[in-house]
Amino acid sequence: MANTPHRQIGLARVINKAGHSSRSQAERLVRDGKVSLDGKTILDPEFPTRGGERILIDGALLETVRRCYLMMNKPRGLVTSAQDERGRDTVYSLLEGMPIPHVGPVGRLDKASEGLLLFTNDTVLANSLLDPMRNISKTYHVQVRGIPQEQDLLKMISGIMDDGELIRASQVTILRQGESNAWIEVLLTEGKNREIRRMLDSLGFETLRLMRIAMGPLVLGDLAKGAVRELSPDEIRLLQIVTRD
Repeated sequence: MANTPHRQIGLARVINKAGHSSRSQAERLVRDGKVSLDGKTILDPEFPTRGGERILIDGALLETVRRCYLMMNKPRGLVTSAQDERGRDTVYSLLEGMPIPHVGPVGRLDKASEGLLLFTNDTVLANSLLDPMRNISKTYHVQVRGIPQEQDLLKMISGIMDDGELIRASQVTILRQGESNAWIEVLLTEGKNREIRRMLDSLGFETLRLMRIAMGPLVLGDLAKGAVRELSPDEIRLLQIVTRD
C-alpha cells in the first residue's frame, strides 16, 4: 500500500484513506490485532507508516478501493450515523445490499430533517466540502409555522446569538406563504449544529419541515424520497472544481 514518500502517516489513517473502513473502524481493527505491517501485527492505530509497506487486514492485502460518491434523498426519521446507541434506524439502512465500498456521510442531517445527503470514501473531497473557509453553500427549503416578516429574514442574515454562539444565514428568501405558514429558502455556508432550527426558534417560528436541496453545485433534483444513486462524472467534476485549491 503506497502513500506519500517520506511522510509518516498513522496506520489507521492509511486504512481509512484506502477506502476500506471509517477511521474509528480502522482504529478498532488495529487494536483488535487484525492488521499486520510487513508481517508484524501492529496494535497502535497511530503507528507511523512511510509508504510501500505490505498491509494485511485479516490476512487480506489492503488495496485502494475505488472512489465512490453517492447522493441520498434522506427521509425524516433516520439518524445520520452508522450505528445508533439508542437502536434508532440509520441512513445506512438505505445502503444495505448496494455493491459499494465503505462510505461516510459528508456532514449530517438531523433525524427530523430530510433531503440531500452526500456519501463518499474520498476523505479529501469530503473535508474540503465541509471546510468553512471555502464558503460552499448548502441550500434548504424550510416550512415554518407563522409568516416571517422582512425584519425576521434580516435578523437571520445579520446573525443571532444562541447559547453564546453567533449563528447566521448567508441568504434567506420567502418562497411562498399561506394563511398560517410559509416556505422559505435558506443558504448556509457554515455547518453548526441545528443552525436553521435554532435561528427560527429564537424568532418564535416552529420548523415544520426542513429539506436540504443543494450542496454547492450538487442539486437533489427529482431523486425519490429514500432513494440513493451514484453521482455522474460531471457532478463529481463540479465538486472537485469548487474544492480545488
